Amino acid sequence: MNPLLQAKSLGQRLWLDNLSRELLAGPLQKLINEDGLAGVTSNPAIFQKSISAGAGYADDLAKLKQQSLTTEQRFEALAVPDVQAACDLFAEVYRRSEGLDGYVSLEVSPYLARDTAGTEAAAKRLWAAIQRPNAMIKIPATPESLPAFTAAIAAGINVNVTLMFGARHCDAVFDAYVAGLRQRLAQGGDVRSIRSVASLFLSRVDTLIDGKLDARGGEAIAFKGKAAIAMVRTSYARWMARWASEECADLRAAGANIQRLLWASTGTKNPAYPDTLYVDELIGPDTVNTLPDATLAAFRDHGSATPRLTQGVDEAAVTLQRLAAVGVDMDAVAEQLQVDGLKLFDEAFDKLLALLA
Repeated sequence: MNPLLQAKSLGQRLWLDNLSRELLAGPLQKLINEDGLAGVTSNPAIFQKSISAGAGYADDLAKLKQQSLTTEQRFEALAVPDVQAACDLFAEVYRRSEGLDGYVSLEVSPYLARDTAGTEAAAKRLWAAIQRPNAMIKIPATPESLPAFTAAIAAGINVNVTLMFGARHCDAVFDAYVAGLRQRLAQGGDVRSIRSVASLFLSRVDTLIDGKLDARGGEAIAFKGKAAIAMVRTSYARWMARWASEECADLRAAGANIQRLLWASTGTKNPAYPDTLYVDELIGPDTVNTLPDATLAAFRDHGSATPRLTQGVDEAAVTLQRLAAVGVDMDAVAEQLQVDGLKLFDEAFDKLLALLA
């Protein structure tokens, strides 16, 4: 059986980490039909690559440059229709799954990552512009943007929280989601239709920590390639336990949906590691894995759809303790990677807006 479909039967949904007009022209529908693809994500780097490649955008670019628009408005004039078209392709998936599947994400400007009011306003504006129930607005998990995430949930907006790199980020996002649901209930709103994911980035964690372990040498090298998976297993266990606990009983009673953890940055960057490492090891209920094209193809070809996410949680906790003992501060790593991730998105957006200028 197709491992992509097997993963779905085990409670994990697979999304594609790509969006382009070439994809919309045919390949996306095939992925939905044959592989059970359940969603698509985008980010500034993905759009920069797609638009700079030119395929399908030349005519619109020429027209937009004749209009009195800012470069960000030009970008949205290209991106919003793409997201709408992708949402429409997933509309039947969304309907049949009763709102569980079929989501397409569009990110607020990365320039707003430290601007609470700006992020909230952008999220509401993009949600209104897309006008699709299976859209998700991506908001970064920075301390400044999390209140905007809470406000978006309270307003009934689906949100994909991005740029999470550790357990502390998970706790902060969980708290912000719960706060948003409670605000919506207090306002007399319905929480049953709201869906959200929390994107935890993986390969960048191992890349940074592996470098630290190489520098320390000795016994530390034995932990290379183990930090991200250990962090995910322990974070997932805590996440699920919190949602199932008395802490969230009122929300469950009101019909609120769990915010699913999503594994991002799942293409391995170290060629010594299996190319499906961050898929094979992390399949479990109420999760999403968003895959680059190459990783999706690799998992279809030789992946192992086995429910390993909930296995070895105690061993994962020991691994994190041993990493701490050799000087790896997981919280500091997460903060550094979030700053680095914001910088990369800023740089991609700079290039994109320069192209549209």
